[in-house]
Amino acid sequence: MAMKKVASSAIKALANSGSSSSVLTRQLHASPGSKKIVGVFYKANEYYEKNPNFVGCVEGGLGLRDWLESKGHQYIVTDDKEGPDCELEKHIPDLHVLISTPFHPAYVTAERIKKAKNLQLLLTAGIGSDHVDLKAAAEAGLTVAEVTGSNVVSVAEDELMRILILVRNFLPGYHQVVTGDWNVAGIAYRAYDLEGKTVGTFGAGRIGRLLLQRLKPFNCNLLYHDRVKMDPELEKQTGAKFEEDLDAMLPKCDVIVINTPLTEKTRGMFDKERIAKLKKGVLIVNNARGAIMDAQAVADACASGHIGGYSGDVWFPQPAPKDHPWRYMPNQAMTPHISGTTIDAQLRYAAGVKDMLDRYFKGEEFPAQNYIVKAGELAPQYR
Repeated sequence: MAMKKVASSAIKALANSGSSSSVLTRQLHASPGSKKIVGVFYKANEYYEKNPNFVGCVEGGLGLRDWLESKGHQYIVTDDKEGPDCELEKHIPDLHVLISTPFHPAYVTAERIKKAKNLQLLLTAGIGSDHVDLKAAAEAGLTVAEVTGSNVVSVAEDELMRILILVRNFLPGYHQVVTGDWNVAGIAYRAYDLEGKTVGTFGAGRIGRLLLQRLKPFNCNLLYHDRVKMDPELEKQTGAKFEEDLDAMLPKCDVIVINTPLTEKTRGMFDKERIAKLKKGVLIVNNARGAIMDAQAVADACASGHIGGYSGDVWFPQPAPKDHPWRYMPNQAMTPHISGTTIDAQLRYAAGVKDMLDRYFKGEEFPAQNYIVKAGELAPQYR
């Protein structure tokens, strides 16, 4: 019941956050008749039956099937998204709407966009639409939107957890328990307090700000770099100091958290040269996007000890191949992409997707903050 209230509240909040009266440009105004909507999500298999609110998977389908089919639309859901013979590829030529998630992304390339003659709308169930070739989408007159704010709390909480896991050298202790060992020295020699450490976030949008607010009680020295400086009152609340020059901020940090979108400017920006300028033993948390990092450079720096620990849940590509170097590097606390897909977040982004589909069918505007591509223009964070 509590989870249903969360979903209901999310729908009301989304409905109140944008205009619902103006008609959109041609590409988003749904023509009459049945639409083919394809959703690409991860499979839950036996886990689906363990929680009735597990809607973010293939089996749950964001809880949209009954609603869509009652309106006469066709709803196809699959996890098969790679290669020329995959299930998604079969539906590319005649689908109207494609829904995907950052956790099991359907990579929408310029080639796929060219094949998708009926495609009008690309929706991200969650936050982060870099699995879409946004430039190609803009040039094709498509609309790309996501459920902004739907999982920011989930990701910020996860980042705080990862910081503590790395600072306290938690994982080796856990592994000792599992393997039957007991060697306090093997953990304590590189375990520290978080208090007094300098923590910097590269990106201080919704997630970055929430993280800074949660870090304040730990009495850290908090720094942030972003393209936009915070409002003075919010900056005072977080206790964080603005750093205009990213390369001046990074070497000051004991802990670096990546909270910036993946763009052409940020892709691969943490390369061998930039990592070499970081403080020796620096800890890095990255729940943003794996491709912001040079994967091999990170692995090499972990092996040498220049990076004291690396944790995150984003990889490139996703799912990560078995030979990805981050699986085997020392002092890592990596997981599959899970931080933004808690059950609470799933209910919020499912409600947001339903709200936007409803607006699409009616030819109404989405909440302004949800647009990533609209009328050929990219959102500021992706420019």
